[in-house]
Amino acid sequence: MSDDSTTLVVIATYNEIENLPQLSDEVFRYAPDVDVLVVDDNSPDGTGDWCDERASVDARLRVIHRSGKLGLGSATIAGMRYAMEHGYQYVLVMDADFSHHPKYIPAMRAGMEGDGNEPSVDVMIGSRYVTGGGVEGWPLRRRFMSRAINTYARCLLGLKIRDCSGAFRCFRTDVLRQFDFDAIHSSGYAFLEEILWHLKRRGARFRETPIVFVDRQQGQSKINMREAVAALWAIFRLGVRNWLRI
Repeated sequence: MSDDSTTLVVIATYNEIENLPQLSDEVFRYAPDVDVLVVDDNSPDGTGDWCDERASVDARLRVIHRSGKLGLGSATIAGMRYAMEHGYQYVLVMDADFSHHPKYIPAMRAGMEGDGNEPSVDVMIGSRYVTGGGVEGWPLRRRFMSRAINTYARCLLGLKIRDCSGAFRCFRTDVLRQFDFDAIHSSGYAFLEEILWHLKRRGARFRETPIVFVDRQQGQSKINMREAVAALWAIFRLGVRNWLRI
């Protein structure tokens, strides 16, 4: 951990060489006091090699190299474990493709502690679906599907959060230390809803701040129909547990 850093920004990557160099520069421009951890799933496009080169000249960036494409959920958990082991106060998770713009990082960190009108929270969510948030570059079909999945998750899991499937989040590591990551069964995108459900059951406090999600301009999306079906099934399974209170 850098001497003056309390926040670790975790970025999971697979073939993001077109985005990551500029993204890391923008992260440090908007939040120069953070550290960045890239969790790379053995990208064949040279993403991991670029990380090694950048880390050799910038101590704020470091990288975990994994053996293969192991999924967003397991990459996020790896980043969270790293943050806890190295004494960070916050771990902020974001996508590598500029869908989550670094300009929102200061507001997300500030919102963790609240102010005279708002209490501190354990999880801050960059939300597309609160006032001031939105989505750019999505066709109507994808907008409908995203809204439907969020409604499905909120109803089955009892979550009051408007954006349950967004991956732009800041967590307090003290809360994560109380959490058993072995209880997480989703390694892919379903992890996003599952961790919120587990944290809710443990009394975590949530807040959302508006962001505008912009569809990626470079590279290819990693989500596919198989991931989507797996997420729906995982939410249903958790919904049964929520209903049975087990």
